[in-house]
Amino acid sequence: MVPIASLRELAAVSHSNHASAHLVLAVVQMFTNRAAQGIAECERALALDRNLATAHAFIGLAKYALGRAEETEAHILEVLRISPRDILAYQWMMIAGFAKLLLNSDADAVAWFRRCLEANRNFPAAHFFLAATLALLGEPDQARAAAEAGSALNPGFTIRTYRTNAMSDNPTYLAGRERIYEGLRLAGVPEG
Repeated sequence: MVPIASLRELAAVSHSNHASAHLVLAVVQMFTNRAAQGIAECERALALDRNLATAHAFIGLAKYALGRAEETEAHILEVLRISPRDILAYQWMMIAGFAKLLLNSDADAVAWFRRCLEANRNFPAAHFFLAATLALLGEPDQARAAAEAGSALNPGFTIRTYRTNAMSDNPTYLAGRERIYEGLRLAGVPEG
């Protein structure tokens, strides 16, 4: 939890011309169930620095959290256009995968998660979410293999630990997470 004094300091700085300060405030807002305000801060950051690729990624994430997943992929594609060699590209690709899962576009989600893993094989979350998606697609052997790869990198991951990290109370977002929980169960990820 971020101390209140730090949030006040951040808010004061964010009224300045520091695009990064607006971005940090946006992330805090998004992860405290205020995604719409986070989008507005990202837009302020982009007004100050139109090439701040990360702001586009977080807008995509916020729209996913708001249940507007159909808008997410365009933001991720914009990040990849602006910063094609971004060292965080694998994380942005995972956001696109989540959005596709929320839209029940499981084959597209698999493509994004695989692309994420091509960018960073050592990212355990991508292995787990690929596993969940493959399980939902009726590919139990591939799903188990992906879950095992994730467990090799993060043996403590459980459905329960993932469940505690919801960033929104939006019903569409939460329903999408229920699908992910079910896919993780089908893939053999421990409940915790």
